Amino acid sequence: MSERSAPTTHDDAAHGLTGAEVAERVADGRTNAVGAQTSRSTAQIIRANVVTPFNGLLLTLFVIILTTGRWQNGLFGLVIVANTAIGVFQELRAKRTLDRLAVLNAPRARVTRDGRTSEIDVTDVVADDLIELRTGDQVVADGAITTTTGLEIDESLLTGETDPIAKTTGDEVRSGSIVVAGTGRFRATHVGADAYATRLTAEARRFTVVRSELVAGTNKLLRWISLMMLVVAPLLLWSQFRTPETDTWQEAVTGAVAGLVGMVPEGLVLLTSLAFMIAAVSLARKQTLVQELPAVEVLARVDTVCLDKTGTLTHGDIVYDRLVTDPDDEPDVREALALSAAAPDRNATSAALATEFTDPTWRQTGGIPFSSARKWSAVSAEGHGTWVLGAPEMVFPDTTDEPLLRTASDVAAEGNRVLVLASTTEPTQDTGKPELPPGLTARALVVLAERIRDDAADTLRYFTEQGVALKVISGDNPRTVGAVAVAVGLPGIEHATDAVDARTLPEDPDRLADTLEHTVVLGRVTPHQKRAIVGALQRRGHVVAMTGDGVNDAMALKDADIGVAMGNGAAATRAVAQLVLLDSRFAHLPDVVAEGRRVIANIERAANLFLVKNVYSLVLALVVVATALAYPLAPIQLTMISAATIGIPGFVLALAPNRRRYVPGFLRRVLRFAIPTGAVIGLAAYAGDLTIRALEPGEGSRAGQTVATVVVLIASLWTLSLLARPLNGWKLGLLVGLATGVAVILAVPALGSGVFLLSVTPQRLLVGAAVGVLAGVLVEIIGRAVLRHTQN
Repeated sequence: MSERSAPTTHDDAAHGLTGAEVAERVADGRTNAVGAQTSRSTAQIIRANVVTPFNGLLLTLFVIILTTGRWQNGLFGLVIVANTAIGVFQELRAKRTLDRLAVLNAPRARVTRDGRTSEIDVTDVVADDLIELRTGDQVVADGAITTTTGLEIDESLLTGETDPIAKTTGDEVRSGSIVVAGTGRFRATHVGADAYATRLTAEARRFTVVRSELVAGTNKLLRWISLMMLVVAPLLLWSQFRTPETDTWQEAVTGAVAGLVGMVPEGLVLLTSLAFMIAAVSLARKQTLVQELPAVEVLARVDTVCLDKTGTLTHGDIVYDRLVTDPDDEPDVREALALSAAAPDRNATSAALATEFTDPTWRQTGGIPFSSARKWSAVSAEGHGTWVLGAPEMVFPDTTDEPLLRTASDVAAEGNRVLVLASTTEPTQDTGKPELPPGLTARALVVLAERIRDDAADTLRYFTEQGVALKVISGDNPRTVGAVAVAVGLPGIEHATDAVDARTLPEDPDRLADTLEHTVVLGRVTPHQKRAIVGALQRRGHVVAMTGDGVNDAMALKDADIGVAMGNGAAATRAVAQLVLLDSRFAHLPDVVAEGRRVIANIERAANLFLVKNVYSLVLALVVVATALAYPLAPIQLTMISAATIGIPGFVLALAPNRRRYVPGFLRRVLRFAIPTGAVIGLAAYAGDLTIRALEPGEGSRAGQTVATVVVLIASLWTLSLLARPLNGWKLGLLVGLATGVAVILAVPALGSGVFLLSVTPQRLLVGAAVGVLAGVLVEIIGRAVLRHTQN
């Protein structure tokens, strides 16, 4: 390995590293690459799907059952292969899709090398690189400031400090912080794993499973089932060896294995993760990047959506409309606006001005960059004083009788964005905390126009119909925001003047929450207030989604239960969001809600099926432990029952459309349904086994297993029909197909007797059908009672 070179200190340091110096640092491994991934690697995917506790248990039971000589009873081993193959295939498919989209959303850095500035991947940054910073950037490495023009950085992600910090030459910057105003350059001193917040940035973009009710509920179920099996397994094995009905150790082992196989929820985890992945792939086709998989579930639970106006309700492409000024002032006004448009910290406003005001002849001598918190910027010109451009009520907070300011209020009420240009002979005062220069005189109004999105009204109507509260919070003039809200038909506001000026909001969190309960549109909201609004709503028990595109939205997106960023938004905003709308279309959000509701409702339905099986297997195990009877089902019979009544329909139903609205209490509802239903099926199987023993004494275990299999099949299919309601054509087709498949197995001796170890006779079918239908009726009564209680 080559010897590390010292940081560049030669006279042309502003030219950055040379190509040779970059190559040397890459060879030394001094790069910003830390192995961050948007998804798991192929090896990790295979390992995660193969090496699971339940796969290990099933494999052990499979090996044990092979020693008994009944190969048919080992067919449950195919479950391991099927679950693993399906899980690996689907996750690899999802990985390819999400990785492709993640590349489009990947952060970039502007570095100067060999005197030229260009954009590169963040991972290609090396130690001592000269990195350029602009408003909206997220700092990609630790370093020291070399040049600055009004640079202000928000470090709240790292330190919790909410106020932006002004940076001067020599000050340190840390990766993960956000540029909120100004421009500058810094030299990277710590990159990659050495950087202070590389872990934070990587965590924000990694393929993760965040806290969700489904994941937490499923994991809790799995822990309970595991503990239950640890207790029951030795008792079951002991009972099968002591029962007089088992003549050989092979029969005893087979009975014990059957009971344990029935208690393994082999496909529940797979179904949960598959549902999330398939939802993510489905949304990817609609240009929505899911950066954290359970985000689709969280959005389905949202009851309040906070919207930024620009880029959400409007297209975000601000255009210059007109100039309102005295004709005698227009030459100076145009020069001042051209100077403002040429500022290095380009934003949407300066870009719109640059289309009309170009090639300034004045020479700039100073200035203050725009900030979302201040809502104004300033430039000083040699011989022409200082010119301030910003929101009228922020530049002239105590003045209302100026004719231009009255005109500004009227124009804002039309839905336009209005800026005032004011001048003074006093210089700018950028002393760490910039302040407006004294003696300002209003010289002109700059009117900017925004186009309302064609689909905004339909999207808002969808959320309203779904019972989701909508709140528009914007940094623009309240009347401008109010006019746009009225134009798109936002519920709760009838006139533009109904919008609330956020400068009047209380700072006390409880009083703020009270105000928000009846407020739907707010203007002049600062970035700090956006965070406070999200926090106040959450304290009142609301699940809050926040949408935005600007750097002023980043912290609120981070605090919200789910952050939704626009694809054309600031890099920092996209980095902290769970969802990124790559084509910046707010109209995709109803698709995300629909996917989330489908995932929640269908996984709950599948969980009911799996847990019912676990419960009736446990009931049968406890019965045989107490009565010293042989376990009434063989492993191969349980495999067939699981495939026909749980595995196949579970996968189909988990991917089916389902727009049922989210209802809290996933785990409680599953247990309320599955425990009594499983108990009925387990006891019915035991009753069928006893009945046929009484009718056919001395016929052995085959007779009891046949009747118990028929009972469980009928009752489980009835349970499936209950959970699949409302029934439609394809659901009825699914049920008929499954029932037909079962009937074929029972009717064809080569299958029933040769493969599934059944001994089918008319009497046994009749007894099994009678007990199974009775169990089905009880399941229907229980199911209706539980569902009625849930809906109430």
